[in-house]
Amino acid sequence: MRMRVLPGLAAAVCLLFLAGCGSAVPKPDPTGTAKDFPFTVHNCGVTTTYRHPPTRAVTLNQHTTEIMMALGLRKSMVGTAYLDDAVLPQYRDAYDSVKVLARRYPSQEALLSAEPDFVYGGFTSAFDESQGRGRAALAKDGINTYLSIENCPSGPVTEATDDQEILTIGRIFAVEDRAKALVASMHTALDRVRSQLAHVKPVKAFVYDSGEQTAFTAGGAGIGSKILELAGGSNAFADLDKRFGDVSFEQVAQRAPDVIVIYDYGEQSVAAKKAFLLSNPALRDVPAIRHRRFAALPLSSTVLGVRLPSAVESLARQLHPGDFR
Repeated sequence: MRMRVLPGLAAAVCLLFLAGCGSAVPKPDPTGTAKDFPFTVHNCGVTTTYRHPPTRAVTLNQHTTEIMMALGLRKSMVGTAYLDDAVLPQYRDAYDSVKVLARRYPSQEALLSAEPDFVYGGFTSAFDESQGRGRAALAKDGINTYLSIENCPSGPVTEATDDQEILTIGRIFAVEDRAKALVASMHTALDRVRSQLAHVKPVKAFVYDSGEQTAFTAGGAGIGSKILELAGGSNAFADLDKRFGDVSFEQVAQRAPDVIVIYDYGEQSVAAKKAFLLSNPALRDVPAIRHRRFAALPLSSTVLGVRLPSAVESLARQLHPGDFR
């Protein structure tokens, strides 16, 4: 994605694309002498006081992994797990240097074998108590945890929520300058898309994640709905007060979306999902089906993380082709 770089944002672009930043990028202080510690974080019902930045972090879920990579925290990691898509090319080398504990979530034994002092989960399923990965259980083992705040929003999930996520991780690891530069560069990219969509009419869109008996869709309480809005769309189920939820295909037909946005992940391809929707008799009169208007985003681009600007631009290009120079 090409971005206009403003003065003072060179460091931010350097972070995003892992260019040679040299000594200009501050290094985390793992010794416990970093300023402003101890530092207390209230996160999704768990309060943690950090005496020093973590030095043995494990990430569970792709978006948390990419945030760590974007902040240059590879050397503070001892493990990672659970990708939905390929890691962004600019983070591939860094990712390959970190031990993969499991293809999906690691067992309790595999997780503890890495001897982490911090576990960063992207979804609530990362901290499954029945699998011995509950946050309380990990705390008893002296392991701090952090859950992506999209799972416990205190209000609408917006780009400001994404900022908060990145800035908090930067604060925990004592790389606040990196986090601030990264957030600034992401806003530069978002502003570019916003300016090109200033005069377009929003397109009503239905998000199709999965489901055959019912449709699993993005509600209004997640960043996916905000991505649609920033990309010049409107979520047909914005009134569903959840990040995700099930709706009937008859409800989809009643909302009459002009385009269907397919989330791309797992074993079912976008083409297979599209074929299913086109053959569904309940949807035959839906404008998006009649005109075969579809868009797609990888699942890893529809959650809080560093992909927000590229997700918005990609979707905007699909919803409003011809409006980008």
